[in-house]
Amino acid sequence: MLVSEILRIKGKVLYTIAPNKTLADAVATMSDQDVGSLVVFDGGRMVGMLTFREVLKALRESGAGWQSVPVADVVVRDPITAGPDMEIDHLRRLMVEHHMRYLPVMDGNTLLGVISFHDVAKAVLEEQSFENRMLKNYIRNWPAEAEGGA
Repeated sequence: MLVSEILRIKGKVLYTIAPNKTLADAVATMSDQDVGSLVVFDGGRMVGMLTFREVLKALRESGAGWQSVPVADVVVRDPITAGPDMEIDHLRRLMVEHHMRYLPVMDGNTLLGVISFHDVAKAVLEEQSFENRMLKNYIRNWPAEAEGGA
């Protein structure tokens, strides 16, 4: 299964934020949209990713003043990205090795979407369920003469 297939299944809705916005703005968007990451865009191009991990680190470091911290101060700049033709096994390995729950999918300079570890797990589960159904169907419809050893 390819990354492009996961994006097709999940949809390509993107949630973004500008680097000059505050963490309060980011948390409001993440909460309202029920997402764990935002793509940070500046001048029409992706400059980083903001996930709940960075928000929590900023909360710990800034204390009561966390809400006014600019997104630019805590964003993960130039995050590792996936390509649309990447195999899911390579994607999983990349996400695990780099401890990433969210990975932007780029085609050149164009952002196609963001894949979460949940999206990957769901795709793998659906792929395995499909293969399981196909194998059961194959076994159920096994030709009778093949069983006789002819």
